[in-house]
Amino acid sequence: MSSSAPAKPLRGTRILSLALNLPGPAALMRLHALGARCAKLEPPAGDPMQAYRPQAYAALHTGVRVLQADLKSEAGRKVLQRELARSDVLLTSFRPSALKRLGLDWPALHRQYPALCQVAIVGAPGAAAEIPGHDLTYMAEQGLVQGLNLPPTLYADMGGALLASEAVQQALMLRAQSGTGVRREVALSHAAAWLGLPRHWGLVSPTSAVGGGHAGYRVYACKHGRVAVAALEPHFAQALCAAAGLKPASMMTPAMHQALETWFAQQTRRSLDVLAQRLDLPLHTLSKKD
Repeated sequence: MSSSAPAKPLRGTRILSLALNLPGPAALMRLHALGARCAKLEPPAGDPMQAYRPQAYAALHTGVRVLQADLKSEAGRKVLQRELARSDVLLTSFRPSALKRLGLDWPALHRQYPALCQVAIVGAPGAAAEIPGHDLTYMAEQGLVQGLNLPPTLYADMGGALLASEAVQQALMLRAQSGTGVRREVALSHAAAWLGLPRHWGLVSPTSAVGGGHAGYRVYACKHGRVAVAALEPHFAQALCAAAGLKPASMMTPAMHQALETWFAQQTRRSLDVLAQRLDLPLHTLSKKD
């Protein structure tokens, strides 16, 4: 039976997070959307995200019960123990050495809370988890930083958040099978590598269809802006050529690139928006500054 209401497969599941900044809170945001009851323990100084981007912090923590506790103090440890005792999954983003100092390394945690699962977000797997890094460095390792420009968004952090929310569901499924808590690890470097696979496979090389080689899959200049065109399938490409008054031909030739570039330069954003709707074409117009 279908329903328009969003699925809540994690309804009744309790998640406790100690993870700060972006990947952990973004994972918690996803888990809350799946129905989990989410709580977060922050240090007395709060999450740095709250200071440098309050609106992002507010969006990430909607529906999350936020507490503050100094985990180095006796009172703070009592708060942590109380929350751990009622949780199904602990989400962390500390380095392994920091977790050990807090008594939250997996052997100690599993011994005290055998039914508790842990999803540990780290920068890189194994011994490299102790090496400092951020989204930018993990993206750079995968060749995803071009020139001196920063990537347009925090791909590794957000990709890591999705992998972490997936790991929570994996852990819960494994616990249901074994009856005991399990630990899963998510490395942001792996998230960057996953996002970089199309590049590794050569799918976005300059001569490939989706790397710029196909004239129907490019960004062109138009009047007062730009247009992102994704007329990759033959029927879309044929419809685009017909709209431009061009004879059907190979979309991989310099001549077709030049012909479409000339045609798009003469079109306004408005006319292209109307054309896309009328001909069911996959294109999206942009301003010059977008």
